[in-house]
Amino acid sequence: MKFSYDSFIVIIFIANILLSLIIVFRERKQTAQTWSWLLVLMFIPILGFFLYIFLGRGISKDKIFDMKMQAKIGMNAEIENEKQALRRGLFPHPPTGEVSSKQLIYMLTVFESSLYTTNNKIKLYTDGREKFDGLIEDIRQAKDHIHMEYYIYRGDNLGKEIRKELVAAAKRGVKVRLLLDAWGSTQVNMKFFEELKKYQGEIAFFFPLFVPYLNPRINYRNHRKIVVIDGRIGYTGGFNVGDEYLGSVKKFGYWRDNHLRIHGEAVYSLQNRFLMDWNSQHREELSYDMAFFPPIYSDGKKAVQVVTSGPDSEYEQIKMTYLKMISIAKKEILIQTPYYIPDESIHEALKLALLSGVKVRMQIPNKPDHMLVYWATYSFAAELLEYGAIIETYERGFIHAKTMIIDGGIVSVGSANIDVRSFRLDFEVNTIIYDQEFSEEVRRAFYEDARESKLLTEEIYKKRGVIIKLKEGLARLISPLL
Repeated sequence: MKFSYDSFIVIIFIANILLSLIIVFRERKQTAQTWSWLLVLMFIPILGFFLYIFLGRGISKDKIFDMKMQAKIGMNAEIENEKQALRRGLFPHPPTGEVSSKQLIYMLTVFESSLYTTNNKIKLYTDGREKFDGLIEDIRQAKDHIHMEYYIYRGDNLGKEIRKELVAAAKRGVKVRLLLDAWGSTQVNMKFFEELKKYQGEIAFFFPLFVPYLNPRINYRNHRKIVVIDGRIGYTGGFNVGDEYLGSVKKFGYWRDNHLRIHGEAVYSLQNRFLMDWNSQHREELSYDMAFFPPIYSDGKKAVQVVTSGPDSEYEQIKMTYLKMISIAKKEILIQTPYYIPDESIHEALKLALLSGVKVRMQIPNKPDHMLVYWATYSFAAELLEYGAIIETYERGFIHAKTMIIDGGIVSVGSANIDVRSFRLDFEVNTIIYDQEFSEEVRRAFYEDARESKLLTEEIYKKRGVIIKLKEGLARLISPLL
């Protein structure tokens, strides 16, 4: 019997169907993701299979992060005491104005094991140069250790500037540990940090690439930005290390982001998160050390919780946080996000808020850094116009801030976008601040950005061309995979 080309195609087709059913459905993905991958596997059967191997496979939660073994280094007792107090009905009352923080604090403490702290002094950075000048000054004052974790670290002018400061700190005996995402930081390698290593600095890459740009876990990225200095000062937010974050890259123009400098016990949570991330990439794990969690004497009074999430968890903690914030808002929800590609729950929650009379105002970029992501964002955001949302496109440059403010009393600042990737695929960290005064500061910055933004109306949206509509259609179709 002759084996024909047609027979080969039939065999490939059948094999692809079987592989699609076995590989995709065994991952227990969300329905939208499952169907999106089925479309990819069916329409591009061979290439689609390899795309799934590198981009679609789940990770083993037991092998990547053994959270039970590493959980809450040095903070178990404090968190357990807070849980017991909340279960007995002893609720804190932070100064959040008219918005009630009770349910959100309960959820994050009892179910997410997030330490609730009240002695924090917080500085908001909205400009990259100011943020990195502040960070450099703190690096120069470091005495014991510097723990630094970034998604993107470039080998450009800013990257070299930060490297120089880390080397200087290491020379005077400060222990420097640097954890970088392997995919986001492909511009640098061990050779780039050779001098830092010479002075006992330690560098690790999260999910290192087997060969350049190839790794079966490439779709799972450490998107967190965390710096902890001497266990007392912490930085977290949206800025990475690269010249574009200083507004020095013409393509993006001025880079608008939000970042926090924290002095207070909330730094314990950032330190804890860094140590767990660091240990996940090392055989010789760091254990509890008093130097990592020293007493912190701060005159700050801001109430803070740090929440993290990632594909290592069965729960989408940051998405749940966003959902809860939306649900308790009574008057106003302000959102800044470079990517708005929500799953159905977030999208419907915002629609419900609008239908209930809550004002929703959202700022998104006016230009893409990722083309399909941009058009999906534009499409989903425009859909909220029908329900009365105010949508603005930031015109001064590129807006990268990931911010949510509700009723001028509670604010979230962090690394997580409002998209499926941040909720399910990336390792993220957000900071929740319960304070009317600080919320108002972030709110003022939001309305300053509104002065640099253009209103998107239903009339403008309906005038978009056929090509844009096609781009949006394709982007929406594959949005669960973006």
